[in-house]
Amino acid sequence: MWIRRRPDFAIVLVAALACCGFGGCVGPQISATPQHMQNPVFVPASDYDVVWESAVDVMHSLQLPIQRESKLDGIIETDYKVGAGLLEPWHQDAVTFSDRLEGSFQSIRRRAVMSITPAQGGFLVGVEVVKEIENPDKLIINSPGHSTFQENTPLQRDLNVVIGPATPDGWIPQGRDPGLEQSILARLRAPGTY
Repeated sequence: MWIRRRPDFAIVLVAALACCGFGGCVGPQISATPQHMQNPVFVPASDYDVVWESAVDVMHSLQLPIQRESKLDGIIETDYKVGAGLLEPWHQDAVTFSDRLEGSFQSIRRRAVMSITPAQGGFLVGVEVVKEIENPDKLIINSPGHSTFQENTPLQRDLNVVIGPATPDGWIPQGRDPGLEQSILARLRAPGTY
């Protein structure tokens, strides 16, 4: 007579971890060393509008908020975007594992500038990504809010109240981010883009 045993908890746990470990192609691709492309990269296309729309699509696919775009000047500037950490795999601005690890423990922001220049037989597309880390040198001002009223003073109608510094202080430039630059250039040169 055969007796049916329930699978041990350890066997089920090992099987579940093995399945999770082999499912790496489903998540975002984080490479340790991104491929190196020349910056600016040559794009063999004849239509400026196609190159421009592809560049804007690449910025949108990376969820980089576009601050200014000038088609006449060939410039696309993004606003600052807070860097992704290990627990944010849907954000693709941190390319390497070390970038994600750094973003988990330190406030980081990135800003990208893309330039498109006509060249013989196509266009030169250059990307410059600047990375900054936060280091506030003084106490950050916390106010209770604008709708919180004190009970012992009358309402004051001062409409020109500025709380805190006018420009964000405490950001230290860390130079360029070559990993994100190479990721943007690789997306621009992807097959089937033009």
